[in-house]
Amino acid sequence: MKAGGAVEGGEVTKVPRGNRVFAIIDLILRIVAISGTLASAVAMGTTDETLPFFTQFIRFRAQYDDIPTFRVFVIVNATVCGYLVLSLAISTFHIVKSRAAKTRTVLIFLDSIMLAAVSAGASAAAAIVYLAHNGNASANWSAICQQFQNFCERTSGSLIGSFGAALIFILLIFLSAIALCRL
Repeated sequence: MKAGGAVEGGEVTKVPRGNRVFAIIDLILRIVAISGTLASAVAMGTTDETLPFFTQFIRFRAQYDDIPTFRVFVIVNATVCGYLVLSLAISTFHIVKSRAAKTRTVLIFLDSIMLAAVSAGASAAAAIVYLAHNGNASANWSAICQQFQNFCERTSGSLIGSFGAALIFILLIFLSAIALCRL
């Protein structure tokens, strides 16, 4: 048997060396996505701003949990972050055993579900952030970002990591599909 080959039915077949490279890139992308979703969840979850009114007894307060869409955003990003941490074990397994087809198929399926979840959460939160910045004259909703600037900056910034994680999930799905085709 040659080095780098596997025996199938008495024949020596070549194991694609690129699958190990794909597995290492997969692991790195998952770590980057973990940092993006965790930063998004923490940034949104700690968003809070209080404005004093005419007196010190009357205050206006804006918190992320005042808006249910932002709560869903935090929950989705935390869930996706937890999934990514758990999927690191499978990604590490693919570095060691690059011919694992069943686990790659499972990862493609689960990554697709997480892509849908993080895209839905980020898109819904982006709609609320848009309303906070611009308001809606037809519904008589005024923009609140002139008063709550710090609140709006943090909520807008938290969307970056979440949409970045969605882009990384797209790359992970393509990467796993290419590695699966090469087996």
